[in-house]
Amino acid sequence: MVGFPATFPADDGSWSLVETIHQSQPVDVTAPYSTATLAGKVILITGGASGFGAAFARKWAGHGAHIFIGDLDDAAGEALVAELRTLPGSSGYHYYQHCDVTKWVDQVSLFKMAAATSPTGGIDAVVAGAGIVERGDTVSGNIFDHPQGLDAENPPPPKLNVLAVNLTGVMYTTHLAIFWLKRRGSRKSEEGTEEISVGTGETLQPPRDRHILLISSIAGVSPLPGQTEYTASKHAVMGLFRSLRGTVWRQGIRVNVLNPYFVDTPLLPWRGLALLAGGAKAEVEDVVEAGTRLMADQSIVGRGLVIGPKGRIEVNASEEDVPGAGVKGEQAIWEIYAHDYEKVEVFVWRFVQMLNTVKKIRGWIGTVKDLFRIYRVERAKKLQRAQ
Repeated sequence: MVGFPATFPADDGSWSLVETIHQSQPVDVTAPYSTATLAGKVILITGGASGFGAAFARKWAGHGAHIFIGDLDDAAGEALVAELRTLPGSSGYHYYQHCDVTKWVDQVSLFKMAAATSPTGGIDAVVAGAGIVERGDTVSGNIFDHPQGLDAENPPPPKLNVLAVNLTGVMYTTHLAIFWLKRRGSRKSEEGTEEISVGTGETLQPPRDRHILLISSIAGVSPLPGQTEYTASKHAVMGLFRSLRGTVWRQGIRVNVLNPYFVDTPLLPWRGLALLAGGAKAEVEDVVEAGTRLMADQSIVGRGLVIGPKGRIEVNASEEDVPGAGVKGEQAIWEIYAHDYEKVEVFVWRFVQMLNTVKKIRGWIGTVKDLFRIYRVERAKKLQRAQ
């Protein structure tokens, strides 16, 4: 078990895990950043034929990134790829493939196509962008898309299509992303010669940036009445993000997440638009800006940004640990988890320390005993199945 940093607790009895999970500093969304790193980057986007995915694709293709899109809407996907190839600054290496993210074989095929077609011999970044919302009459209290008659003898289970796309599909994407981002590829030098040959199992030398960008929602951190499946799925994406960022850095992969507020995209049903009529909504351009910062700034690791309506801010200049302290103006993008791992509950610290201490005391003898016990249990199960 990995130990915690050797730091002393703060006055409130908390501890810092920032160094342990290699998390970067809170994001200063007012600071300038360079988009030059996007040039030549191979980016795979699920659900990229419309909405945020299509907006990301247009922005990043204009900066020289190679875009690979998977979606169900073939007409929109093919049209978008054709458009990307004509954009100023475009590399021309843009491809679309039909993909139902709830189908494992579709996602496997998409990733294999991107890796095989990639001009660099590999994939640099993955955006898990596919998502849907509930379309049923959620206001009535029928929160799941389910036929009536649950008192029948054999009522069918609810469809849970939203969970299938927003959670299972995202898990499939993430699983494949971790594997393919680690694959070794080839990259052309400025002189046009190959620097690295195609192989497997190792990262590129020199190291290249590898990035997973998850798309959650404001519903991932707060309840969204009437969208039970959607809220549950987006909370799950946040759990996935918080878990991954503590581990995938070991494999040379950084992971970040976006949490947009309500945005007028095809994903938002008419009931949602009616509910928000006259109120402030987030802008697609701000979501793209936030996503571009995370994709282009290779120093940002394990961070989440929330995107909402623009509002005036005034940060106390004495708050030195707050990015942008003393700044006044309008802002639509915010760091959502600025200090969540800088101060960790003392219970977590004591629990992990206890486990580490127990393991140290028991040593190899305890480990061998546990392994032998596991062997006996598994052998008994095998004999029982054989009978």
